[in-house]
Amino acid sequence: MRPAPDLRVYLVTDTAQCRARGRTVTDTVRAAVAGGATCVQVRAKDADGADFLAQVCDVANAVGELVPVLVNDRVDVYLAARSLGAPVAGVHVGQRDLPATVVRELIGDDAYLGLSAANPEALSAAAAEGACDHVGVGAVRATATKADAPAGIGTDGVSRLAADIALPCVAIGGITPADLPALRAGGLAGAAVVSAICLADDPCAAARRLRRTWEAAR
Repeated sequence: MRPAPDLRVYLVTDTAQCRARGRTVTDTVRAAVAGGATCVQVRAKDADGADFLAQVCDVANAVGELVPVLVNDRVDVYLAARSLGAPVAGVHVGQRDLPATVVRELIGDDAYLGLSAANPEALSAAAAEGACDHVGVGAVRATATKADAPAGIGTDGVSRLAADIALPCVAIGGITPADLPALRAGGLAGAAVVSAICLADDPCAAARRLRRTWEAAR
């Protein structure tokens, strides 16, 4: 099994937000990676399989040799993209998706596998199963980018949850640059953002600010 990917500045894509700024998802991702994003998760909850596969392949072919590109939820889309030669690196699943142990069997030990967890019980189960290599913990604050996102517990709450698991943890949920010093001080391996980059006027500059803020918080 691989170690966790570089989680410091973890972009999760949102097609509608990118479109609202007059950009494609791939254009946004390419700019964010140029600015310092270290990992990308392609997420499109409402897309059909063919459209999502095309988007995943487009993003992976654009930046997959530079940073890890993970697929949200859809193990079938990850496997299809890989069979087409796209440099996808792994999958991220939630508590209501396929069990992490099953996903690991399907994607193999050479792929990254992230799991969302919002409470101590879910974190303990993730550690005990040993299937995932990193965990998304949160939410830091309530967010509209995910319909079933948990209630916000703040940077302190996320840090307390992360302290109870040996796996690398990336904070999720409504994160802004101002949250990064507290998250890094709290032991998080990085921060996952959606709006902070996808809705930015300049996603390259937004990613650069996040990366510099994270690196300065030592």
